[in-house]
Amino acid sequence: MSLERNKSVTRRFIEEIWNNRQLDVADEIFAPDCITHQLRSGGNLTMPRGPEALKYHVTEWLSAFPDIHIVIEQMLADADLVMTQCVYQGTHSGIWNGVPPSGKVITIQVSVVHRIVKGLIVEDWVLVDSLGLFQQLGVVPPTAELFPQAS
Repeated sequence: MSLERNKSVTRRFIEEIWNNRQLDVADEIFAPDCITHQLRSGGNLTMPRGPEALKYHVTEWLSAFPDIHIVIEQMLADADLVMTQCVYQGTHSGIWNGVPPSGKVITIQVSVVHRIVKGLIVEDWVLVDSLGLFQQLGVVPPTAELFPQAS
């Protein structure tokens, strides 16, 4: 599969599923046995995330940030991998991970690497600026308060 075709699969993930709320596109571009790796501070989480799990995940985010929109800042492809650096922006209008709605507009930096085989996402590695998100929601103090010497 060509690099451009692999990049188009990733664009569909962002534009059609997330930005246009066409969740059924997940059935067309995610392998049923897709594996996701959530890269987190304190330990990574690896789990299956086929089309139904992805739809559930997106729905959870949309219930908390109903106007969320993703902008692709960079996209690179090599062999069967597509790396995308994105910015998510939306208003915190619903409960998210137990955090009550704040009404704040949040901006989240996200980097994702998709592995694409025969037009399907079979594996991905997701890195979310969770600290920045929690700080914007007021759950964690600003970095200057956490590390005053670093300021």
